[in-house]
Formats: sequence, C-alpha cells, structure tokens
Amino acid sequence: MPLSVKTLALCLSVALGSTALAIGTADAQDFPSKPIEVVTHASAGGGTDTTARMMLIRARRELDTDAFVNIRRGGGGAVAMGYFSEQAPDGHTLLAITPTHLFTMARGAAPITLDDLTGVVRATDDPIVIMVRADSPHETIEDLIDAGNRGEVTWGGTQVGGVDHISAMAFANRAGTQIRFVPFDGGGEIVTNLMGGNITAAGLNVTEAKDQIEAGDFRALAAMSDERLSFLPDVPTLKEKGIDVVFSTVRGYLVHKDTPAERIAFLEEKLLKALRHRTFQTYLDGNGLDASSVAGSEVWDRQVRTMYAAAEETMRDLGLIQ
Repeated sequence: MPLSVKTLALCLSVALGSTALAIGTADAQDFPSKPIEVVTHASAGGGTDTTARMMLIRARRELDTDAFVNIRRGGGGAVAMGYFSEQAPDGHTLLAITPTHLFTMARGAAPITLDDLTGVVRATDDPIVIMVRADSPHETIEDLIDAGNRGEVTWGGTQVGGVDHISAMAFANRAGTQIRFVPFDGGGEIVTNLMGGNITAAGLNVTEAKDQIEAGDFRALAAMSDERLSFLPDVPTLKEKGIDVVFSTVRGYLVHKDTPAERIAFLEEKLLKALRHRTFQTYLDGNGLDASSVAGSEVWDRQVRTMYAAAEETMRDLGLIQ
C-alpha cells in the first residue's frame, strides 16, 4: 500500500531527527579526541600556573584524556591570547585568565576581545576587601567616602595600572569620592603601612589580610564581591551600598565563543567535578580560600564581563585608554 504524503513527511522527520541525535551523541562521545591544553601567561610556579596544574590533577581523570599547561609569557597576557586565538574553536584549548588579561584587552593591546570568548569555570576568587586599621575613625564605608570627599584618604595598592589601582579608582569614581593612590611593591608592604598608619585604607585580598582581620588589627568596611563572603558574613558588599564595583584576584578558564555548546557544557561539568574534589579544595584551603571560589560558566562569564566593564570605564577616566 503506497504511503500518504503526510506519512512520508512524518517518517522523514523522524529519520532526520534520529540522524541529528546520532550525530550529536557521536560528537559528545568523540570529545575530547586529543589532550586538553591550558594556555597560561605567567611563570612556572606562580599562582596562575600552580592553580592550573592543581586543577588538572583530577581533571585528567574526569575528562578521560591527558591535559597539560602551555606557558606563553609576555605582553600582559597578549602573547598567550595571540597563541590561543590561532587554535581551533573545538574545546581542546582553554585560556587561563586573570584581571591582567582584561586590562590588556581594555588597552586594545590584545589580539582578541572579550566578545571572542565565553567562560567555562572559575577556579579561584579572592575578592578585594576595603580595609582600615581597627582603631580608624572610619567605622563604615560611608565614613570613608565622606573622608574622601574632604580629601583625607590615602589608599595603598600595588603598581599603577594593576588590579589594585583600577579597583580603587573604580570605587572612588562610582562612589563619587576622592582618594590618593599610593603604590607599593607588594601586598606585604601595603599591610605594613596600613598597620603603621601611613595610609588610610587599602584594597586587600582576603588571603593577604586574613591574619590581621582575625587578630583584630584591621577592620573590613566592604567587599568588592557579588555576595557577602563566608569569612566576613557581617561585612556588606559595595553592591549592597549601591556602588556597582566587583573586583577580585580571579583565575578561571574560557574557550572560543564558537566552541560547540555541548562541548562547553561537557568541559564545565567535568572541570567543576575536578575543582570540587578534595585535592583542589585542599589547595584552596591552604591559600585561605574556600569552596565559594569555584563557579560554573554562567557566574564566571558574568563576573568577567562586569570586571571588564568597570576596568574599561575607570581606565578611560584615568586617561590610560582613549
């Protein structure tokens, strides 16, 4: 008996659907088909390098393939981004980024833009917290803003153009106040000068100031994070105060935006398992961080774009970019 046109159409539809499903399943089964490469910009043994290697200890098992770190130093991440941009958007190459990469992009010194990338997972998140001495007359972030309006705030950080400087000026700009930024060689010097009363305030990572907070030497006024920190549950975020500034020393992984969605989802699932395993969690704990450092694609991608927008706006206001 000949089939009707309607029946033929239905059969064709089912056949095509089955074929598409088979192709999609085959693609998922075929990935990864070679080792996963994590491109970094920093020296071996540094924070970015060590974080990637600690993640990969468990990730190799989760991904069921080999994985390795490829260091491409130079240009504030520009060399690493240049190499990454030349690789196929097939999910086999991940770009490890820090705020340094965002500043390089904002200056127009990178061969790619943030729109060329999509976030996969965040491995570490060490938010910047605004600190004063415990005996400071500034008991709230509003007190510090008022003091800035009177020209009384000196703020310690590392080099001009770095995350400390950009985050401090982003805070000042969006809070409508003024600060005088004082650069130091590193976090240790900032802590010493804040302890000694040589500066009014500083934006310090939790890992840098945890001991002083616990000892009662420093008072935390506000965190530059999306949500309150588990370590400082009574300290408000700047966002709670109507100041939309989120800055953190973050390390995470992105892929080309054209990477197939199913591969991004696969990478996210497997890397999150690796990052939540006790091996990596022990590493975080040893650095004064906790499980909240780890986040998936949606949270990580949004955070990167928020940080980039704030950095670009502040760098433009400072005349660092046109």
